[in-house]
Amino acid sequence: MSTPVEIQLEGVTREFGSRRARHVAVEPLDLRFATEHRIGVVGESGSGKSTLARILIGLDRPTAGTVWFEGDPLDKLLRDAQGRIRFRRAVQFVAQDTTSSFDPLRTLLDSLVQPLRQLQDLTTEEATATALETITELGLPEELAHRRPAQVSGGQRQRFALARCLVVRPRLLICDEVVSALDVSVQGAILNLLKRYCAEQDAGLLFVSHGLPATAFIADELMVMHHGAVVERGSTARVLAAPDHSYTRGLLAAHEVSAPAA
Repeated sequence: MSTPVEIQLEGVTREFGSRRARHVAVEPLDLRFATEHRIGVVGESGSGKSTLARILIGLDRPTAGTVWFEGDPLDKLLRDAQGRIRFRRAVQFVAQDTTSSFDPLRTLLDSLVQPLRQLQDLTTEEATATALETITELGLPEELAHRRPAQVSGGQRQRFALARCLVVRPRLLICDEVVSALDVSVQGAILNLLKRYCAEQDAGLLFVSHGLPATAFIADELMVMHHGAVVERGSTARVLAAPDHSYTRGLLAAHEVSAPAA
């Protein structure tokens, strides 16, 4: 068994705006996200779930509280070049907006090879072989890898974004609406691939989505957010079978999701 990896949030809050017009995106939150966790974060748009994901990956700084990675404050770790490499080897993020997450002048293959060379110290030939293998696993034709981001569809670009993260073999994977742009048949294949990856690599997954059925399928634990607050958290089976909060019950009714069969 591999050594566990974890991120911890202690009293983390994120606010936007001025004192007169303040918006609380994330209310005070304690959270431990580790390699043994498959957490699904659900809620409507504006509930704070994407802000939470960005805080966990260090792309957004909390207004108050501390984010820890392996016992070190994340903001301090990311100011150091070796600290950034250490963090990015272990933790990867798949953003919802794939249009701005790729260099428009690079081929998609180059965008996969670069992090492998930087984070895994592979030669160009080794990195290219690993990248092409991952692309194939995601059901993408190899020929597409030689195109630029604007030359493929949104769904294909989303799968390349996922491939760019998986090639590094992270121990913690944070996905923000990773299947929202995909056809239903492709969604199922990607969700199964993520499940298999987590099992084989002993990796943790934080899966952010407004789509409750997909989240319930892939997550062992559900965390429901509403207006920046976590209103419910528990095992997927328990939350689906006996939700405590009225907002959760409304989500279940809207999506017609029921508890999995025993």
